[in-house]
Amino acid sequence: MQPKAEFVHWLFATGFLAIGLFLLAEAIVGEAVWRRRSWRAYLVPSAMFLTGVLLWPVMVLFTNSTIHMLAHGSWAQVMMLAGACELALVRGKLHSPHWRLTTALAALVSGAAFLIHEQNGWFFARSAFLHHAIGWTLVAATVVGVVRAAGRPSAAARASFALVWVVIAVFLYADRDVAPVFGHLSPKAGVAHR
Repeated sequence: MQPKAEFVHWLFATGFLAIGLFLLAEAIVGEAVWRRRSWRAYLVPSAMFLTGVLLWPVMVLFTNSTIHMLAHGSWAQVMMLAGACELALVRGKLHSPHWRLTTALAALVSGAAFLIHEQNGWFFARSAFLHHAIGWTLVAATVVGVVRAAGRPSAAARASFALVWVVIAVFLYADRDVAPVFGHLSPKAGVAHR
């Protein structure tokens, strides 16, 4: 494929898609049915923690500026925190569902980092548009994360939270460095890849 695909984005998109689909399956069948197999309860927290761990090499190997390094580092930290708290809840080490607020915090910090580190406008290139779209989607998802942490959320709230992960995955699958968005590409962005 020419140009080279955004394989790092695609790998994380696959991880986010898996998290979203696991959460959606749990929302559809209900927590009691989902946890009939005890190993299923560990899928989402483990995937969240692993995503955080894998963001560290991305921070070191695939960044080109200090602001990108800080953004990836903050994402790594909050994803690991959220995954660890979700794991502790599953294991019974933590008991209050309010610990799920760390996942809402992860969405807020990640959304803010996406918005802060993208220095170009929405229509500069597809990657700029997607950074803004992902950032605002994650900031809005914070509300759903807070609702999810407030005791016994409805199936709609759980499904909404799951679909946020799926939407983020779709955005990441569509990410290209220099490609037009809605037919528009800034002349300062460079030569379009497609």
